[in-house]
Amino acid sequence: MNTELADMGPESVCMSQGRYGPYQVVVRSAASTLIVDEPFGAGGLSSGPTPFDLLSGALGSCALMTMRSYAADREWPLEQLMVRVSHDRPALASRDRFLNEIQIVGPLTPAQVHALVNVAKRCPIHLTLARGSDVETRLIQPGERVDIAIGRMAHMRALKEACEGP
Repeated sequence: MNTELADMGPESVCMSQGRYGPYQVVVRSAASTLIVDEPFGAGGLSSGPTPFDLLSGALGSCALMTMRSYAADREWPLEQLMVRVSHDRPALASRDRFLNEIQIVGPLTPAQVHALVNVAKRCPIHLTLARGSDVETRLIQPGERVDIAIGRMAHMRALKEACEGP
């Protein structure tokens, strides 16, 4: 890792305005780039997932990765995992509710299926959402660098930690 980047702080993702549409945002991580947008009916161009889609996707993909890693570490005969995440919040001041629906395919014992569901509840994103987070906002002055995305594989380290144990 570049020592200049090592001194720049924790993992980060950079966002900037997209070129098209009022809600289009370019999201850049250390490894990839994607577009976030709102649907046509909300004034966007439907050029990418919404921010809530990303949040649900983060929860579901983290659960799936954690279960897959847990099963692989134990050499369980897991054939297929599917996860659907539903998100609901009736009003801005209401508490959010996420429903993780998990489908597990393979010749697993009931105890193995139970262990996979339990480890999904320990995935890093599930824990982050369930316990809440401290979110700070800081104004950056023009000329300060905010366009560098830093990746430190923190998610994979946390995922492996979630898989430790029974």
